This record gives sequence, structure tokens and C-alpha cells, in this order.
Amino acid sequence: MLILWAEESSPNLGVAALARGSRDLLRRAFPHAELTFTNYGARPPEVPWGRPRSLLRERVLPRYGMQEYLGGFDLVWDTRSGDSFSDIYGLGRHMTMSMVHEMACQAGATAMMAPQTIGPFTTRRGRLLARRTLSRSGLVIARDPHSAQAAAQLGRRPELTTTDLVFAIDRPALGRRRDVLLNVSGLLWNENPHVSAPGYRRMIRETFEALRAEGREIALLAHVLDTPSPDNDVPAVRALADEVGGDTEVIVPADLDETRSVISGAEALIGSRMHACLNALSVGVPSVPLAYSRKFAPLLESVGWTAGFDLRTDDLETLPAKVVSQVAGISTAEAGAAAARGSASLDSLVDLLRQQ
Repeated sequence: MLILWAEESSPNLGVAALARGSRDLLRRAFPHAELTFTNYGARPPEVPWGRPRSLLRERVLPRYGMQEYLGGFDLVWDTRSGDSFSDIYGLGRHMTMSMVHEMACQAGATAMMAPQTIGPFTTRRGRLLARRTLSRSGLVIARDPHSAQAAAQLGRRPELTTTDLVFAIDRPALGRRRDVLLNVSGLLWNENPHVSAPGYRRMIRETFEALRAEGREIALLAHVLDTPSPDNDVPAVRALADEVGGDTEVIVPADLDETRSVISGAEALIGSRMHACLNALSVGVPSVPLAYSRKFAPLLESVGWTAGFDLRTDDLETLPAKVVSQVAGISTAEAGAAAARGSASLDSLVDLLRQQ
């Protein structure tokens, strides 16, 4: 089986969780399957996806053996990195991913759309590509009701609506006890198209200080690990630690396993990264999401979790006090129930896969 657009070694722990969740779920459905993972940082040499025209050239004038490679898999599990089945990240990315899916189908493999966000599609070409992909897929699984509706509007009603694949990951070893984990997003800390970077930095600092004034112990958590890209959390958590002073603990995990273990030992997590929040809920730890995009709310609501705030619409000046109040009131029992709902929705997918 070929898993597209996910890898466990990714410094983006959301992508790593997508890979691990895919692995754990597929092995429950097909215990003896051999799994191969591919992503932008781990491209098989047979599939030249650098540009869409390279894929077309290889299809017409084979040099690398792309069709033989793709045709060697019984199942192609297309994750689209969880939220890239859309044209909002650029038509080139959408086209490349869609063409790899199409080439797999032409090679004779069964291609399935793994649980993921579907849409939005803002261009005519983007919608045409999406409609083609959906029509060619053996199964289409949405990870929230909004995505299911988007697929239906393109002519393909998903076979199942589940939740995020993080809820398929086996429970980690329990980490040492901590009070509040504060995940700081490097994406939002710097200039970005989502929220005011200065406003975000001020809000996060004031949230930290308000928690400390309430007697809470706070550790800062990076959820996208250090890379040359500015979109990583490590410089942001270190910068905040320097600003607030004291002996603030900064946690830069080595990998997904350590991250989930650390989170499992916390009383609560405040997260600006969606998968930091989902990782927390999947291990029964209450989370206060600080959303910056449309993908947060449907996924969280799919497991019955309504806590959190929207950085795009909530007043950043008054948000710190509201976050502190919500942290004090959220329930571990409700987080456990969210974890159970997420796990149960993916149990249904395992049953469906076994029927294929």
C-alpha cells in the first residue's frame, strides 16, 4: 500500500500524526500489508512530481517507470497532507497531487481519499480537478461534515464521514505530570496572512502572564519542529521564554511519540496549531484551541469539542482573560468523551476497509 503525502519523520507533527494515524488504522484493517510512505521530502524516484508537466512527460514518454511503480500497489491511500485537497494553497500544488492520484488510477491501483478536509475550491479549474479526483476514487472519506458537503456539491457523496486520523493513533506512554502546556505558533508569531503578528505575540504573552498570576505552571511547547523554514515553532517558543523570563520550561520534542507522551501528562493544552489541540484531545487532555483558519471548528465539532476561540474574529485585547477562564473550567471527562467519539468514528472506517 502506498500512502501519499504523509511521513512520520516530518518536522510538522501534524503531518507526522497523519502518517502514524494512517499506519495504525491501515494495519488494523490489513494486518499483513506492507506500507510505503511518500511526501514532498520523500519522493520516490519513479514519480517525477516536481512539476505537473514532468508527470505528463513521464506518462507519455516513460523514463523512470512511474506507471509500473504505481501499479505495483494494491491500494493508494491519498491523504493530501490532511488539508491540501483544495486550491487555496495554489493551483500548482492541487494539480500535482491530483495528477499523482490520476496516474495511480491509470496504472490500475485502487486510489482512496483518506479522511481529510475537502475544499474550498475557489477556481473553476480547481473544481474540475477535484471533481475528477472524487469520481476516480474507490472510497472518499471526509473528516468533518463541511467537507462531506463540499464533496457532495462536486457530485460525490463520501462513503463515510469520520474525524481526523490522529484519533487512530495508539495511546502513548504517560508523560510526567505538568499543569498547562502553551503551544506557540511560529506561523502566527511572524508576519502571516491569517492574523496580526504583533497582536498575536501580545495576546500570547499576556495569556502566559495571566495564567502565571493565577498560580498556574506553564510550559511552552513547539509542535512544528526546527527547520530552515520560518514556519516552525521553535524560535517562537524560545523568544516568548526570553520575554517572560524566570525558569519557564521550553519543550522541543524529538518526535511525535515524545510529543504525545508530553501532552498526555498535562492538565490542559492551549494550542495555536490545530494538531496540537487534536493530539491533546486524542489522549483525553482538555484543549483550548486558538483557531486561525476555517479548518479548526468543523474538526473539533466532529468529536463534540466546542471550547476555544477564533483569532480572526475574537478581540485579541480581551482574549487572555477569556482563555484563562476557559482553562479553569474545561473538563477532563469531556476530553475523554471526545477521544472516545473520535476513536469510534475511525472504527467504522476500519470495518468499511475490511469490506473492500
